[in-house]
Parts: sequence; C-alpha cells; structure tokens
Amino acid sequence: MTKKLVQLMKLEKLDTNTVSDALDFLGLEGATFGIRPLWDCKKIVGLASTVKLGPKENKNSTVHLITPVIDAIVDDDRVLVIAGGTNGVSCWGDIIANAAKQKQIQGTVIDGCSRDIDGSKDIEYPLYGKGVTMISARNRIIQLDSGCPILYAGVTVNENDYVIADRCGTVFIPSKCIDEVLALAEKIDARQNNMLKAVRSGKSVAEVMHDKKFEAINKK
Repeated sequence: MTKKLVQLMKLEKLDTNTVSDALDFLGLEGATFGIRPLWDCKKIVGLASTVKLGPKENKNSTVHLITPVIDAIVDDDRVLVIAGGTNGVSCWGDIIANAAKQKQIQGTVIDGCSRDIDGSKDIEYPLYGKGVTMISARNRIIQLDSGCPILYAGVTVNENDYVIADRCGTVFIPSKCIDEVLALAEKIDARQNNMLKAVRSGKSVAEVMHDKKFEAINKK
C-alpha cells in the first residue's frame, strides 16, 4: 500500500470540520465557504487536478473547457478543482460529468455553477459548487490553464493538493503539509468524540467545551 493511499484513507475517515480545525491550529489556509453539494452526493476525497477558467474575449472557436484535463487523467484518485467561474454561468454539465465518471474521477468542486444537475445526479457523480443554473458557458467562458496554482474561493490551490468535501463544505490541504494536518486532525477527532461522550454522560457542557480543552489538543 502506497503512502499516498494511506493518506487518502486517513482523510476519508475525517470530516471538513475537523480538517478545518487542524488547519486553524497550524495557521494554514485551506477552508472555503459557499462550496457545497449541488445534489445529495457523497463525500469527495482525493488529489487536486486544477483548472483555471476565465471569460471568453473573442469569437474564435475553442476546445470545450475542462475536456482536455479529463482526457489526460489516468489515476483514480483525482478531484477536478475548477476556478474562475462566473456567477450565473455554467462551467459544468451532464456530458462532461459522464466523461469524468468514465475516467473514475472522484468528483468535481467548482468555484462557480453547474447546469444539467440531474445529469450528475443520475450517474451518482459527486459535484460541489456555488449553485445551479441553466446558462451555458459556450461563448462566455474558456479554459485558460490547468495543472497550475489557482485562486479558489479565496484559497490558493496547487496541483496535487489534497481535497475533502462534504455537506459542510470544501477544504484543501497543501500536499507538503498533509502528514502534519492528518496527525493533528486525528487527535482533534478523538478529543471531540471524548467531549461528546462526556456531555452525553451528563457532564457540564460549559466545562467540557471550555477554550482550554481545545487549546490542549495541540499540546499533547
């Protein structure tokens, strides 16, 4: 079993709340706001394949956005991370969802909108973003780059950074920090589970949730 697979398995056992807390303790960016499931889909965990979009400024025909990235993927642990969308304009649809599913891509997180949402739902393809629209990207948005650093919902995301997305939102972990973040997140998860047990046993919630309890997590 490779180190990368072990890391992804550990990340799969966590949630975005816990990972966000670990990033906070370590002074790292990565947690975003407003990127949530666009249908009632499963959690996404994987490695980022970044895509940078932008407005189309001429009438020349172009390759459909995102399709070259999908065609190039050969691993089954990838998450498409798409930035540069325009409010109210789609940058994802059912045909590319089917292509991504065929390539065993784990899911897509869009800093923007999707159309044809039932197309992703019908094939159970996990999709996260800002919202749903019917307005096409054609002649409005093009792909500018891929495999590059992108600014996504205020967070810089690099190719091969780690991604976790669930009902609470979407979080990115810098690849160089993954082991440190996972180790701390596992400690936070264990501590929070113990705090839940304490509250359910009748202990004072004011005492259980005192700031000193959280501050102690990173000291042991």
